[in-house]
Amino acid sequence: MADRGASALSLPEGWPAHPDPVLALNRMGSFDWDLDAGLFHMDAQAFEVFDLRPEEYDERPETLAVRVPPPEAARLDAVVARAIKDGSENYGTYFRIRCRDGSLRWTHTQGYIRRDETGRPRRVVGIVRDATQELADSTARSLRAAQDEAFRQQTSVVQVISAALAHARSVQDVIDVLKDTHGVRHLGAASLVMGLVEAGRIRLVAEGPAGASVPGTRITRIDEQYPMSEVVRTLSPRFIESPEEFAAGYPILWPHLTDLHITSAAYLPLIAQGRPIGAMGLLYDDRRGFSAEERAVLVALGSSIAQSLMRAMLFEQEKDLAQGLQQAMLPRTIPSVRGAEIAVRYRSAALDRDIGGDWYDLIPLPGGRVGAVIGDVQGHDTHAAAVMGQLRIVLRAYAAEGHTPATVMARASVFLHELDTDRFATCLYAEADLSTGVVQVVRAGHIDPLIRHRDGSCARITVEGGLPLGLSAEFGRLEYPVATLELDPGHTLLLCTDGLVEQPGTDLDDSMRALAAFVADGPEEVRDLADRLIRLSEEQGGDDDVALLLLRRCTPETAPVGGRLRQHVAPGDPEALVQARHMIRAAVRAWGARDRAYEIELAADELITNALVHTEGSAIVTLRALSGGGRRLRIEVEDSSSALPRRRDAGESRVSGRGLLLVDRLADGWGVEARGGGKAVWCEFRLP
Repeated sequence: MADRGASALSLPEGWPAHPDPVLALNRMGSFDWDLDAGLFHMDAQAFEVFDLRPEEYDERPETLAVRVPPPEAARLDAVVARAIKDGSENYGTYFRIRCRDGSLRWTHTQGYIRRDETGRPRRVVGIVRDATQELADSTARSLRAAQDEAFRQQTSVVQVISAALAHARSVQDVIDVLKDTHGVRHLGAASLVMGLVEAGRIRLVAEGPAGASVPGTRITRIDEQYPMSEVVRTLSPRFIESPEEFAAGYPILWPHLTDLHITSAAYLPLIAQGRPIGAMGLLYDDRRGFSAEERAVLVALGSSIAQSLMRAMLFEQEKDLAQGLQQAMLPRTIPSVRGAEIAVRYRSAALDRDIGGDWYDLIPLPGGRVGAVIGDVQGHDTHAAAVMGQLRIVLRAYAAEGHTPATVMARASVFLHELDTDRFATCLYAEADLSTGVVQVVRAGHIDPLIRHRDGSCARITVEGGLPLGLSAEFGRLEYPVATLELDPGHTLLLCTDGLVEQPGTDLDDSMRALAAFVADGPEEVRDLADRLIRLSEEQGGDDDVALLLLRRCTPETAPVGGRLRQHVAPGDPEALVQARHMIRAAVRAWGARDRAYEIELAADELITNALVHTEGSAIVTLRALSGGGRRLRIEVEDSSSALPRRRDAGESRVSGRGLLLVDRLADGWGVEARGGGKAVWCEFRLP
């Protein structure tokens, strides 16, 4: 309370010998302290300030101890001694005296130190005055300033809370903001409760601190005698200003709060769109009553929380609807496939209610084959999900009809182009014969697949692709090249959407290499590997969905008794012819016909060449593994010509005409079958 020199008076050399009349006009008393004699002279006004009578005072400073309590006297002596010691000319301080009736009174003194030529203090002259009213006014101003500062702080906290609530996407987000270190605890509340209105009841969704729960209040009726029920019924805030008021107004609730030492509370209705959606209570343990400004701040806080809650609830409803639609579009179950282990996963992006058009599908096909699909429709909305669902259905239908992978993709592109939408889609379709391991892959603007080998290594498989679905039909480029891969037992085919690999500022090739390394380091079991990949996508975050399909070919327990492979070969397409030969070579090895591999490949090549040369059209090559009457491998080459082939003697000098003669000698049987507008030439080989 004391501060030397803070308001000290520098007395002039002409200090009056009798200052009493001058100072008395200002209710100030004067003193003259002779340091050498140790006498402390006071005027009549000074006696009034100290509440002393002249006959009670012997002019010695020690006598003032009857009015100056020891702690105050020690503090006053310290101020004066410090001023004298450090050479100051003056000092000033406040101290308290005890009046005749026992009450305490604030007093202010200012002293001027007179020194001789050597600097030695000889005399102190100054004033004393009653400072009770001054400090009372000052305290009131300080209190008002403190209240204003507290109001500003509360307003600032409300602004901080409102800013944080603007990002809330769920009811739990709102609760987390309120219970955060920047939340309502900065408003001075000791405890928080919040409930939401559901079917005529209030369900408690937040309370704190832990252990502050009240039995029987988890779900309450709106007509019960609880504060939150009351504010929901009346749509008005309820400010409880004392424990007595709390106990009288809510006798059911109050006994459970006594251990929290609650002294006041503010219950606020949470109103949005003109109806109550809940209520919130702030309980205090260090205050009584609420000023008008504080009530206004809390009501504003309640309004902000209500609007955020309504947004969060609508957001959650829309998100649930979107996710439900998307889940309905994806296959409910993945069929078990003989000879393969399958794992599929899907992760929604961190876009809250937005959903994407990513999808996966597994299509069982005749002859032990299976079709694996991965795709991504442009956009993140319910329209993208709807288009995805339609595409999934038509792709499944085209594949089940027996069309080649390239035809399946081309027809799907035409379908999307003719659909009333401006969306396009990337897609990858892989048709696998699990008995041979031959996989035919068609890519429409999608990222390449990966294959993890039995030894754990993993590599990206570069597949020549076409335009995305919809765009290829729009630009008249429906030819999709077909790549033929070999999936040996123990190898895993990995198909995914770009949400797993595309990261802002990262090259796609680098991301694919990183993914291959990650897969190589992962577990062998496909389900565990799929889980690990999804966790990776969650750690990366990202604003795109992730769809994932893993197919691991199992080691066959017995030799296959059936199977079919098909390849379309167009005239003038040497790559298609190479792929057909590759397919035949892989099938021969897989079906245990290595001893006759050369004969089979040569016969098949002759049949394909005959179809391309003599019909001037395309050929469809089909390989079948047959059982019954002994295991056999059958090669069929279909063309659109109805003219039957003739076997003839080529002669010594002719370079053509030996095709069917060669087939006749190599194969165990051959023949021709009419097929609608064309025919199929076939040959068979007995297998060990």
